[in-house]
Amino acid sequence: MKPDYPLLSTIDSPGDLKSLATKQLPQLAAEISDLIRTVVQETGGHYSSPLGVVDLTLALHYVFDSPTDKLIWDVGHQAYAHKIITGRRDQFHTLRLKDGVSGFLRRSESEHDVFGAGHASTAISAGTGIAESNRMSGNGQSHVVAIVGDGALTGGLAFEGLNNLGYTKLKMTVVLNDNSMSISPTVGSLSTYLTHVITNPLYNRIRDDIWKATGLLPLGTAAVRKFFRRLEEGLKSFITPGLLFDELGLRYFGPINGHDYDSMIKVFRNVKELPYPTMVHVLTRKGRGQKEAEADSQQYYSVAGRRKRPATASVAPDFNQVFGQVAIELARANDSVCCITAAMEVGTGLTEYAKLFPERYYDVGLAEEHAVTFAGGLATEGRRPIVAIYSTFLQRAFDQILHDIALQNLPVIFCLDRSGLVGPDGPTHHGVFDMAILRTIPGVVLCAPRDGNELRDLMFSALKYQQPVIIRYPKDNSIEFDPHRAASFISSGSWELLREGDDAAILAVGSMVPVALAAAAVLEAEHEVQVAVINARFIKPLDAGLLRELAQQGTPIVTVEEGQLAGGFGSAVREQLAADQMETPVTALGIADDFTEHGTRQELLELVGLTADKVVAKVLGVLQAASETA
Repeated sequence: MKPDYPLLSTIDSPGDLKSLATKQLPQLAAEISDLIRTVVQETGGHYSSPLGVVDLTLALHYVFDSPTDKLIWDVGHQAYAHKIITGRRDQFHTLRLKDGVSGFLRRSESEHDVFGAGHASTAISAGTGIAESNRMSGNGQSHVVAIVGDGALTGGLAFEGLNNLGYTKLKMTVVLNDNSMSISPTVGSLSTYLTHVITNPLYNRIRDDIWKATGLLPLGTAAVRKFFRRLEEGLKSFITPGLLFDELGLRYFGPINGHDYDSMIKVFRNVKELPYPTMVHVLTRKGRGQKEAEADSQQYYSVAGRRKRPATASVAPDFNQVFGQVAIELARANDSVCCITAAMEVGTGLTEYAKLFPERYYDVGLAEEHAVTFAGGLATEGRRPIVAIYSTFLQRAFDQILHDIALQNLPVIFCLDRSGLVGPDGPTHHGVFDMAILRTIPGVVLCAPRDGNELRDLMFSALKYQQPVIIRYPKDNSIEFDPHRAASFISSGSWELLREGDDAAILAVGSMVPVALAAAAVLEAEHEVQVAVINARFIKPLDAGLLRELAQQGTPIVTVEEGQLAGGFGSAVREQLAADQMETPVTALGIADDFTEHGTRQELLELVGLTADKVVAKVLGVLQAASETA
């Protein structure tokens, strides 16, 4: 611990926090912010968001007693300060490193991490379940607090939770952390509503006068309490656009300054005693305490850190950059093309597209389910929507893809960024399940490009297929991309023979094609083994004709995929061969039936065995087994 962290060095648990005077909390917050800055600049990670809630975190832990009281963070990457003061201060320098502290909440990491969080909008529902369990067991001493970002309230699950919480009247507090900015600027009518509440000077001035005159509820007598509550509600009805949260059944308090300890502690202590559901609306500023992050919280949403991925010989842009450029090309050539994202404009590569085609760009907030069905509505009227979503987040919209898109055969194009192992963000963000999940849906085309040029070809071709198309690609370098090359049409379900060989055949999907080619070169040079390499760019439909040719030749087949083996590409190949009554053995390489931890992308590929040397060993093992049984 650095010598200039005199207060933080004394905080080993939330209990230690309570020994401090409230006037010491700003100094502690400054030390925590500096530790976050120091570590994130080294290891990489989220930056402006966790800095914005340091003060709020300290106020919550100062009033509530974790882990007896349950603090549930909806946005897991905002919990850095929470991790630091709940026993992980001395390990925090390992943030997002292999075998180190997770960048998100993990129940297995600490008893203070009540509910795992990597996808937004879950905390209210989870908290309602915990509050109901408290009610059933008669545990009135444990308080439940869900800390939810304003961006997360654009997700439908959050409102499902609010609806149920207000109906059940369970004892629970929802803290609305309102910084008017999710990953991209918060959009939608809810954001407008919150802004109106925050900025309406008449309501806030009168409301402040009432609170100064009476103090925070509960008030002295029932009659006085009833009178002032009716007066305040009348003012809200008259001045603000609606009693949204009160009408949902939660007692609303706020907005209050999320960097004013006296205000926050006073409110939290009072709502802690209330027997019904409450919402405390807290205003925070992203990047608090670090000038560059405060000035541009979007740019400093996350930083790469000095521990960057190993340099490659390729100078090709990343896949998401290629996607953004090709989306612009398609929009210029076709007025019906439009792009949709769920608060991920920057991450998906759509920033330049949004500037050039604002009338054909839609950011729907953190609401993947809505994004998919909204795209379906556009498609029914002749539009050609491209939905850009991270693979792991599209899992939330499986029903919408199946029911609202595929069942109606609507030609929506889904571009799945971050497919495969994403690295330091860990198991909540690895996009390894999409192939196994999505290939079960009838009528969809599911494909993966081997490089940037093929991504352009597949996006161009998808506009011609007239059915739902899903294109998956990793968070990685695109290997090869010629910005001046014209797109070529690729027939649906057609594979590409990249290298001939009679001893065995490697069927590689997307990011694994370069790995397979490298393995084949080693097999030839060092073992005199001639291996065919096939770019199996379509997971659905398969190239059944080419597969039958391999089977008829008796060629041993090895499949390689950066995805879950259970139900994945290898399973699809076996199913097709079985349907054709072919008995050719298939050996599948991919990710085992488990959740992969966090680390660099290369570390994780080595961990799961998706490297050229592991492919070489597997092919040699397959050939050895075949010779022994011949």
